[in-house]
Amino acid sequence: MLNIVILAAGMGKRMQSDRPKVLHTIAGQPMLFHLLITARALNPDRLIVVVGHGQDQIKAALADQPDILFADQTPQLGTGHAVMQAADQLFAGDGSTLVLYGDVPLVQVTTLQALLAASDGGLALLTETLTDPTGYGRIVRDDSGHVVAIVEEKDANEALRSIQEVNTGMLVASTPALKRWLGQINNQNAQGEYYLTDIIGLAAQDKVEINTVAPQFAFETQGVNSRSQQASLERQWQNELARQQLAAGVALADPQRFDVRGTLACGRDVFIDVGCVFEGQVVLGNNVVIEPHCVIRNATIGDGTIVKAYSHVEQAQVGAQVQIGPYARLRPGTVLADQVHVGNFVEIKNSVIGHSSKANHLAYVGDADVGQGVNIGAGTITCNYDGVNKHRTVIEDDAFIGSDTQLVAPVRVGKGATLGAGTTLTQDAPPHKLTVSRTAQTTLESWQRPTKKTK
Repeated sequence: MLNIVILAAGMGKRMQSDRPKVLHTIAGQPMLFHLLITARALNPDRLIVVVGHGQDQIKAALADQPDILFADQTPQLGTGHAVMQAADQLFAGDGSTLVLYGDVPLVQVTTLQALLAASDGGLALLTETLTDPTGYGRIVRDDSGHVVAIVEEKDANEALRSIQEVNTGMLVASTPALKRWLGQINNQNAQGEYYLTDIIGLAAQDKVEINTVAPQFAFETQGVNSRSQQASLERQWQNELARQQLAAGVALADPQRFDVRGTLACGRDVFIDVGCVFEGQVVLGNNVVIEPHCVIRNATIGDGTIVKAYSHVEQAQVGAQVQIGPYARLRPGTVLADQVHVGNFVEIKNSVIGHSSKANHLAYVGDADVGQGVNIGAGTITCNYDGVNKHRTVIEDDAFIGSDTQLVAPVRVGKGATLGAGTTLTQDAPPHKLTVSRTAQTTLESWQRPTKKTK
């Protein structure tokens, strides 16, 4: 049986925020969520989150995750005390307990699998060697190289502080032994707290073999206690995501100016320019080009499509060989067929645009069904909202919509119809006809341009 305990009770004073520290984000999702995804990949039999400060917010954020049990740590008296609060919910009998930290979100599944394997029913620690170990508990070994204790820096003398191998806090222990050791630790230390690390000395006294595992990446053990550390870890993780994309064949103009806040799946020969942000689930087909400073959120973009600079695409399905932007906005519910052109300052919402149709300049298309081969002129808008309800506009194949046209929904433009520039369409336009709605042009012969009055 595998128990996983995640410690998430801390206040996070240095974050200067009303939000619990573990709900602050890395790559667009709360740190605690990153850790829960990793934990579930290990198939635990029980998953326990220890909460304290801000626990109502944390429980609300996890309300849709019924596999999580909660343990309350109030007041917060150290890491050992935190695990004590979860002890009654651990599966009894044989098995292991893995302890993780909600503000150390990016430890990888492979690292934890290695840690579990190293425990072998006993005890295993995740440690690392740092050039500057300041602030960390030191790993103390005997002359044979066996771990015998962890000493926190505030309790360490000068010799111990020179040790560069440090404790990351993450460990795996036999569950029965862990419960026994927790009952033996005390708070006789500089902090007056119950240190989880004190179980190491107890394990050594019991002649339990203590093994260590090192993480593959430095970011795996980076904790977040301040906005500065959050920003640093964010960039480390984005660099790793960029590295993964480069390894998969994606061309990034500058890996340092690339952000993924979700998942990004790319086909072959994709090019992504600087300053682009990908949120939620994004899929890019083969030969897609994303020009600078675009935001793509929960969207699928087909082969050979170009998204030009400063465009926003959200909850949209985009076909192949499409051109979008620059400065275009595709809002939720947009579906573009192949070879559609959406130009500068065009906004499309909850609309289906057919094959080879174009809206190249300064248009708004909302709640519309647009057929194939349609041309939508500059300044055209669908008047889809009557102040209470939304209504749909239908534009059939091969229609030509002249510039500065208003289509007052619900309305239909027939196949092959032409609407003259400046038309306000309030009734259906018949197919293959020219429909015009404008006042007669007049010239006032006696009119004179005003002149500036002398003061």
